[in-house]
Amino acid sequence: MNKGISLLLLALVTTPSLAGEVYRWVDPQGRVHYSDQPPPPTAKDSRQLSGKGNVVEVDKQSYDSRQAHARSPVVLYATGSCGVVCDDAKAHLSKRGVQFTVKDPAKDPEIAVELKKLVGAVEVPVVVVGKSHQKGFSAASWDGLLDSAGYPKP
Repeated sequence: MNKGISLLLLALVTTPSLAGEVYRWVDPQGRVHYSDQPPPPTAKDSRQLSGKGNVVEVDKQSYDSRQAHARSPVVLYATGSCGVVCDDAKAHLSKRGVQFTVKDPAKDPEIAVELKKLVGAVEVPVVVVGKSHQKGFSAASWDGLLDSAGYPKP
């Protein structure tokens, strides 16, 4: 079999979404056939081939988001007992597509000390975007920080 036909057959077998169903069978003379048509009744060793399909893995974050995160990572100080405000803060960052780390000062005394140094009190939520931070949740203020850091708008 020449190289061109081999490549065509490989393409047919590995791209069922383009070629539809692909069949393989052996004719009475012992020759192997591939086709998108079902084999004749005289075919031996016939079977329908199933390809894996075309799968392209993509990064869920855009290039701009990855760049912004590399330059200005986002940290959210929040506790489980913060309630709706912290939930809204997390939801806002997620909706905007921002990758962030949550630090809970109620679970780790070192994080509480870190937060107190940052904002003067152990109050949540606090967002840190690169070297800037904002105490309390305000979607508009947080968006301003994210915009300044180069995070894409939704």
